[in-house]
Amino acid sequence: MTPALPRTELTQALAQLPLWTLSENEDAISRKLVFKNFNQAFAFMTQVALKAEKLDHHPEWFNVYNKVDIKLTTHDCQNLSHLDIKMAQFIDGLCPDN
Repeated sequence: MTPALPRTELTQALAQLPLWTLSENEDAISRKLVFKNFNQAFAFMTQVALKAEKLDHHPEWFNVYNKVDIKLTTHDCQNLSHLDIKMAQFIDGLCPDN
């Protein structure tokens, strides 16, 4: 089982992820992205899907045309883990200004 991030580590990590919103229960982070068109949104999702497979950690997401809403949480610990932070950092690297 993947351990949940301790509160101090979570606070430090979130300070480095200003585009992400912490959920009300503090067990997930989310981000909304808007692209120029569907092709760009789909290309982004493909890159994230390949990384998710490598990490064996998959986002919850919703896509309509050029919009992608992403939620990251670690289901086996029912909280946030280092995997969520790693995935959020990867996504921010793909879309730093989105």
